[in-house]
Amino acid sequence: MEIRASDVLIVVDVQNDFCPGGALAVPKGDEVIAPILRAAPRFAHIVLTQDWHPAGHWSFATAHPGREPLETVEMAYGEQTLWPEHCVQGTWGAELHPELDLPQAELILRKGFRAEVDSYSAFYENDRQTETGLAGYLRERGLKRAFFAGLAYDFCVGFSALDARELGLETVVLPEACRAIDLAGSASEMKARLRAAGAVEARL
Repeated sequence: MEIRASDVLIVVDVQNDFCPGGALAVPKGDEVIAPILRAAPRFAHIVLTQDWHPAGHWSFATAHPGREPLETVEMAYGEQTLWPEHCVQGTWGAELHPELDLPQAELILRKGFRAEVDSYSAFYENDRQTETGLAGYLRERGLKRAFFAGLAYDFCVGFSALDARELGLETVVLPEACRAIDLAGSASEMKARLRAAGAVEARL
């Protein structure tokens, strides 16, 4: 696939806590790093996202006495999966993986820093009202096609790609540079949703 000047590579949440040894490790999550580093030199524009939760974030199971990780609860904005404490601001787990060497990245976008609402997508928080500002950034920069890689395919990568399509961006997911949590079939469900939305998969 030919890469254009108006393309952007969006690398989602390749952080220590989502890689082996982390608090919410995606199986083989660190395997995304090598294909991302191979693809990156082809792009003039790269954006990194970073989960950035305050301590006691409402998406943490520990914020809901009697609840366990991976249970679901109803929040003001709808159903929310509860997670182990992860990517807490200023901790090792929240840091980008040390092997993700992308000094040419133009933006690091932090999300999930509001205590009362989680943020899977790089474009909107889970209330579907609060924007992160990424859409405006891409629009102002004239970037029209977004390539997605990172963690996890069935949550933050997938929801970011779905929102990119909803915002009118051409959207490409790089499956070899993604890994999934696959919670109760969530990976196959996301794959179907992405296909239905018009996102395409490609290998670079």
